Amino acid sequence: MHTTVSGRAAELQACRVRLAPGPAAAAEARSQVRAAIAAWKVPVDEDVAVLLTSELVTNAVTHAAGQTIAVGIRCTRDRLRVDVYDMSSSPPVLANAPPEAEAGRGLIVVAELSAEWGSYPTLTGKVVYFTLAFQPDPSRTTP
Repeated sequence: MHTTVSGRAAELQACRVRLAPGPAAAAEARSQVRAAIAAWKVPVDEDVAVLLTSELVTNAVTHAAGQTIAVGIRCTRDRLRVDVYDMSSSPPVLANAPPEAEAGRGLIVVAELSAEWGSYPTLTGKVVYFTLAFQPDPSRTTP
């Protein structure tokens, strides 16, 4: 992880971590996102970032079973971006899960809570990502 200067998220911070395949991948990804937000002092809702990361990694574990998964975390001037890399070429699909369904709403949550989300193919599979816009600094409000 990188350090920050003067309490603000530094520009262009980034890290990428390969995750162990299987159920432990989501917990490791959540830990990595929490660590990056803390180290870089990123002004986003940490709980939302962790929830959305967990949703994307869980989808990757489910749909690319047993294959390599990685999480990339980037911080720019005004956004946090989390990329989840997997080896499945199937694009993510927003499902219309019925209210009684126990699963199928993860991408709806990602779409609702993120500033932006999407996916793109890679040579070995795909990346699904989300961004969160920085929250305003409450100490910088005008009277």
